[in-house]
Amino acid sequence: MTPKVGNLEGLLQRSRILFDRQYDHDGMDELDSAIVAALQADGRRSNRDLAAALGVSPSTTLERVRSLRDRGVLAGVHYVVDPAQLGRPVQAMITVRLRPQSRDVVLGFRNFAIQLPETLQVFITTGAEDIVMHVAVPSTEALRDFVLDSLTKRREVAGVRTEVVFDHERNHVLAPAPQQG
Repeated sequence: MTPKVGNLEGLLQRSRILFDRQYDHDGMDELDSAIVAALQADGRRSNRDLAAALGVSPSTTLERVRSLRDRGVLAGVHYVVDPAQLGRPVQAMITVRLRPQSRDVVLGFRNFAIQLPETLQVFITTGAEDIVMHVAVPSTEALRDFVLDSLTKRREVAGVRTEVVFDHERNHVLAPAPQQG
């Protein structure tokens, strides 16, 4: 499952164009933006390949990547896994309403939910529901059992709504937001 990000030249050109709008995100400049875009597209590329693509020396990219990691801009490198290849072809978004509403209840449920083997992501949200969970399971029957056996039996769960995901795409390259003002 390869990210759909287009060619590197186009990606770097978009980064340059976007960055010309004068971003000021933790001291990032055009080169930092191009490095971030290139690594989001392919986090496995070697420092040498990255430097060649950007037209700078390998020592420059190495120093910049270290700085971006130290500042928390680059938070990790992860492979994208196809849940269907791991026997979990059914994905769902599950919203959960919790009672009583308190920080301890919401954070406690989030910590419980993220440790379940079916869970891909957990979001704390505003609105009628407090939690949105993205899960992957082997079948719709397994989804039903997960909701009934793992979620609704918990005392703090006041309601659950489940939406099966037919298909989804992910944007792997996120450009800095323009400055307000």
